[in-house]
Amino acid sequence: MALAGVAVVVGLAALCLGGCANLGYYWQSASGHLALMNASRPVNEWLADTATPDTLKARLALSQRIRDFAATELHLPDNPSYRRYADLKRRAAVWNVVAAPPYSLTLHTWCFPVTGCVGYRGYFKEADARAEAARLSALGLEASVYGVPAYSTLGWMNWAGGDPLLNTFMHYPEGELARLIFHELAHQVVYAKDDTMFNESFATAVERLGGARWLAAHASDAARAEYAAFDARRGQFRALALATRQQLAAVYAAPATPPAQRAAQKDAVMQDFRARHAQLKAGWGGFAGYDPWVAQANNASFGAQAAYDELVPGFEALFAREQRDWLRFYDAVQRLAALPRDERRRALGASPSNP
Repeated sequence: MALAGVAVVVGLAALCLGGCANLGYYWQSASGHLALMNASRPVNEWLADTATPDTLKARLALSQRIRDFAATELHLPDNPSYRRYADLKRRAAVWNVVAAPPYSLTLHTWCFPVTGCVGYRGYFKEADARAEAARLSALGLEASVYGVPAYSTLGWMNWAGGDPLLNTFMHYPEGELARLIFHELAHQVVYAKDDTMFNESFATAVERLGGARWLAAHASDAARAEYAAFDARRGQFRALALATRQQLAAVYAAPATPPAQRAAQKDAVMQDFRARHAQLKAGWGGFAGYDPWVAQANNASFGAQAAYDELVPGFEALFAREQRDWLRFYDAVQRLAALPRDERRRALGASPSNP
C-alpha cells in the first residue's frame, strides 16, 4: 500500500561518516536527490510559463494556498520547502525496500550516520530497489518494494531550495494533497533518531488533523465529497490490514507451535486477507488501487504499514490534551522525542515491545 505522505529520509548520507562501505548506496542517494533538485523550478516560474498546462497551474496555485495554510494555521515551518515544483517523468520519487523474517512483523533495519536506524532503504531507481529486495530474499527474509510519492530531507536542504512539489502527487485529491504536504513538513518539526514508528505516526497524526481542518475551512463541496469517498476506501483497507496484522502477530506469538502448523496458519490468514480485500473491492465498484500492495503483501509490507498508524491514536489524544493548540502539541512531542524509546511508547499508550 503506497501510502500518500510516506517519508523517506535521504539524509545526505553521502557524507560517508563512519566509513564508506556503502559508498555506492550513498552515491545514488546524493546524486538522485541532486537530480531531483536540479529538475525543480520555483512555482511562480511554472505559473508564469505559457507552456505550463492550465490544469497544472491550477494545482500549483492550490498547493501554495495549502502551503500558506500549513505555516499560518498549523504552525508548520515557514521555509522554502514546497515552493518549487519538479516533473520527474516517473511515477514515484523513490522506491523503498522493507524486509522482515518469515514469522515476525519486526522490520529489518538499516543504519545511517546522520538519520540513525530506519526500517526501510530508499532507491531512486526501481531496478536497484528490486535488486536489494532479491538479495534480502536470498537471505531468507520476506522483502517488499513500494513506490513513494514524496520524502523529507528534514529541512536540511532548505538552504538549496527545500523539498519540492512533485508530479508524483500533484494531482492527488485536494484533501490528500494537503495531507501529504502537512505530513512531510511535520518531519521538519520533530525527528526521533532510530524510531521510524514514532516519526511516521506523528507525521500521520499531523496530516490527519491538519487535513480535516483544511477541508472544513477551504475545500469546495465537490472536493470534500471526492475526498470522503477516497478516505472511506482507505479507512476500510487500513482496518483490514490492521486486523490481518493482529492475526499474524497472534500466529507468530503462539508458543511451541510445530513449524508446519504455523506455516499453515499463516497461509490461512493471508488467504482470508485476500478474500476480504476482494469483497471490499466489489463494494468499491471494482476500484483496484490496492491490488499491487495486496499482490505482494507479506510480513515486510504489513510491518511497514504499521509504522504509519500504530501510534496515531496516542498522538491525537496528546493533541486533545494540549487543548488542540499546535505549538503546545509540538512542544509536547519534542519532549517525548527526547525520552528513551520505550518511555515515549508508554506515554503514547503503546507497548514498548512494538517495533
